Amino acid sequence: MNPVPSYGGNVCCTGSAVQAGAFDQRKMEARNDILVYTSEPFKEGTELSGPIEPMLYVSSDAKDTDFTVKVLDVYPDGRAYNLDESIQRLRYRDGYDKPMVWMEPGKVYKVALQPLNTSNYFDVGHQLRIEISSSNFPRFDRNLNTGGKNYDEEKGVIAHDSVHHSKQYPSQVTVTIVKHAAGASAGGRQ
Repeated sequence: MNPVPSYGGNVCCTGSAVQAGAFDQRKMEARNDILVYTSEPFKEGTELSGPIEPMLYVSSDAKDTDFTVKVLDVYPDGRAYNLDESIQRLRYRDGYDKPMVWMEPGKVYKVALQPLNTSNYFDVGHQLRIEISSSNFPRFDRNLNTGGKNYDEEKGVIAHDSVHHSKQYPSQVTVTIVKHAAGASAGGRQ
């Protein structure tokens, strides 16, 4: 197993395992287990402030797996800095106060990840980027994809995960854009 390593972020309580902060993520994006979605360059300065709500339609051949979402600001020269991130363990997709639920191979599940929150000004020429993966370790606990306890297991299984994009399965990330007018501001959802 080769989890995506944590690289920066809003880090607490990991000792020296992960350095907190915003770092250029291009090296991470070269991995073949990270999906990378990038907007067109902004034609005017744009403020993204408030909740970011990921809704994914996913499938896996594993009984349990994780999905991670990371939001980034991409500079015109290609540097891509992390802003915030979220994760959802699929066994808890119905809620942490509900019984655990397992995945079935070939079945597609609608998953709402916990909202991310950030405030960032994207200057002209910058781009919004979304990265999706199945791990972010050690910032988030490992998932051995077996449906077991993880902490007392030695062997895991490699999960073959998919994110679906279609009219039937419209995976999306909803962001909050702040519109600025002379002397006033009002928010809007995109």
